[in-house]
Amino acid sequence: MQDTKENILMVSLELFSQRGFSAVSIRDICKEVNIKESSIYYHFQNKRAILEELLQRFQSTANSMMNQLDSALNDMGCSPDTLSHDMIENCFFDRYLMDDFCNKVIRLLLIEQLDNKEAQEIYDLWLFAKPLAFQSKVFSMLMEIKMIKPADSGYMAEKYYAPIFLFAQRWLFCGPLTDARKRSFRAAIDRHLHKFFEEIMEEY
Repeated sequence: MQDTKENILMVSLELFSQRGFSAVSIRDICKEVNIKESSIYYHFQNKRAILEELLQRFQSTANSMMNQLDSALNDMGCSPDTLSHDMIENCFFDRYLMDDFCNKVIRLLLIEQLDNKEAQEIYDLWLFAKPLAFQSKVFSMLMEIKMIKPADSGYMAEKYYAPIFLFAQRWLFCGPLTDARKRSFRAAIDRHLHKFFEEIMEEY
């Protein structure tokens, strides 16, 4: 059975991801958890403390995901099939963008980044800076082993990642994460990955 603190966190995340942090009150959270308002302060100093723990947990999860990708890249070697299926799809897509917890935090960050500097920085780091840096490393390694022709790896990362972010915005970050939206995202991603790697391999 889920303990009260964890229940508070998950209910808060659900509400924050739907309405934004500022629009949700302690009373709203307690009503959904079915506890007295005074009870919440046994677990958290205030509403901000709930948000901070959610963001810390998200960053820990995202960092673990990125470490897995780096390890897989170093251990498996570089081939388009490995990069597109084993590494990217199973880790970045399934266990990050389409993970229920991470997806809700990302939707929360989308709302909060407009007037919360910390949220904006976390959003930029884990939705742009880290993925682009990793993908740039992938393309640099592909060039080193002469699987693709020399080019600007940073630009190639942007060209690769831009449609992924577009599809995520369209189907994953616009509301509840349904199976239908996941299927639409995966179908679009599969088309993109196939065409992208086909093009860069043909160019060499």
